[in-house]
Amino acid sequence: MLILAFSDYLPQAQRLAASLNLPVKEVFLHHFPDGESLVRLPVDLPEHVIVCRSLNQPNDKLIELMLTANTARQLGAKRLTLVAPYLCYMRQDIANQPGEAVSQRIVGQLLANLFDDVITVDPHLHRISSLDQAIPLQNAVSLTAAEPIARFLKQQLTHAVLLGPDDESEQWVAAIADKIGFDYAVATKRRSGDKNVSVTLPAFDFADKSVVIIDDMASTGRTLAQAAELLMAAGAGQVCAVVTHPLFCGDAEQHINKAGVGHIWSSDSISHSTACIYLNELLARAVRVIM
Repeated sequence: MLILAFSDYLPQAQRLAASLNLPVKEVFLHHFPDGESLVRLPVDLPEHVIVCRSLNQPNDKLIELMLTANTARQLGAKRLTLVAPYLCYMRQDIANQPGEAVSQRIVGQLLANLFDDVITVDPHLHRISSLDQAIPLQNAVSLTAAEPIARFLKQQLTHAVLLGPDDESEQWVAAIADKIGFDYAVATKRRSGDKNVSVTLPAFDFADKSVVIIDDMASTGRTLAQAAELLMAAGAGQVCAVVTHPLFCGDAEQHINKAGVGHIWSSDSISHSTACIYLNELLARAVRVIM
């Protein structure tokens, strides 16, 4: 077996390779002036190849995955496993307006056509209960980062209140709180646009307490920022944030810090300066299961 990595996700792929005691080789990428990608793979591929790349900023990456997967098959790979801790295009699971593309189904089918297995972490699923409904594969594996997040928080804090910013986050917040014995609460959220959100805190005494906002992803940062502002107004002693997928588009990180968040901790599902919760052992266990 061999892990193929890309430069934008090389440290994470190397940690995964070390956990699995596997060699890792880097895919050569070149971008032409017109935006097209050139992909070059090692020619001596084994029968089972693991492609490790997270799919934030996905449009170029999906094309490069298609080129990589097809070339790997031509070079003799019989089984291709995609390890993509962040999985793109999962939010659009219905057509909200006539003529809209349901990108979850389309991209899910594309990945199913290219790979034999897909492993991801905390995908953004709304109306489906399992990943194989989006990616029609027997081994469409959805992991949760609850365990590594819980372990990290236990090292940072003796006790805290974990706050989920919306109903969807309760599954992660409750699981993390249960593992380490922290209290938790769940807010409500209404979204009316990409940057327009309204958060309402639950009936809970946050005064003088350390509070950690837990969310599966942060893109514009407006949800985290508004929750932090409300917590500071409610007298919280300190406010921190944990994010599984640190997308942090534009001024998101600055917006969150300005709202009073003292620490932002993220998993390394996406390369970012806040990424300090490593997922390699979680991913390695999943790879061993499908092997």
